[in-house]
Amino acid sequence: MTKIEFLYFEGCPSYKKALDYLKEIIDEEKLDANIELVLVESPEDAQKVGFQGSPSIKVNGVDLENNNDGFSFNCRLYDIDGELTGIPSKEFIRKKILKQEKVKKSLDSIL
Repeated sequence: MTKIEFLYFEGCPSYKKALDYLKEIIDEEKLDANIELVLVESPEDAQKVGFQGSPSIKVNGVDLENNNDGFSFNCRLYDIDGELTGIPSKEFIRKKILKQEKVKKSLDSIL
């Protein structure tokens, strides 16, 4: 099973749409995945979980943009094809999740 962490804070205007996209992708791709919602409520929480801004998605512990350094208790901007956006596109999320799924299956077959 794929572990997906969805990290956000309540004041973020982008997290609901990103979460909808994530749920749609899991359904459309028929992924065996579990979404863990992680509400980040303070800069201290952000530091503890390595929060990169809201919304953030980790697949099997890996951030969608492989940004695992430091932390940020702010709204997040994604660089998608040279454009900055607060909501990662559905296709961006799908591509990154499927890539991690492929990596996981490769590792599982080795182990």
